[in-house]
Amino acid sequence: MDVFLFLIFLATCFGAGATGALFPTGEWYRQLNKPSWTPPNWAFPVMWTSIYVLISFAAARVAGLEGSGYAMAFWAAQIVFNTLWTPMFFGLRRMRDALFVMAALWVSVLCCVITHWQLDVWAGLAMLPYLFWVMIAGALNYSVWQLNSDTPAVDLSKI
Repeated sequence: MDVFLFLIFLATCFGAGATGALFPTGEWYRQLNKPSWTPPNWAFPVMWTSIYVLISFAAARVAGLEGSGYAMAFWAAQIVFNTLWTPMFFGLRRMRDALFVMAALWVSVLCCVITHWQLDVWAGLAMLPYLFWVMIAGALNYSVWQLNSDTPAVDLSKI
C-alpha cells in the first residue's frame, strides 16, 4: 500500500466530512422526533472517522492495481454522494430528498465493496463497515423523515 495515496484519500474523506462543520446539526435537528434506536451523538464522529480511515486504506490498496478503474470510479462516486448528503439533510433540511442521495450512496458503496473485493480481499473487507453504517444511516434518515414529515425544508426563495 502506498502511504502517500492513503493520505490523499484520507484528506479527501476529511474534506467530505467537513460538510458536517459547514452544516452542523444544530437546534433544528435536536428538536426533531427520532426513533428510539438513534445512535448517541458521540457515535457519529467516531464511526465516520473510523470509516474514513478504512475506506482510505481500501482505496490506497487498489488504486495502483491493474484493472482498478471501476473500483476507483465507484470510490469517487461514493465520496461525492457522501459529501452531498449533509448539506441536503442538515443544510436544506430536505429529509425526503436526502433519501435519494442516501440510496445513491448505498449503491455506490455496495459497488465499492464488490469491485474492491475482486481486486484485494482486505480492501473489500475494509469497505464492509461503511456499507453497514450507510444502511443504518439510511434507515435513520427514513425514520426521521417519517416522524417529522410536516417539518418544512429551507425556503430557497427567501435566501
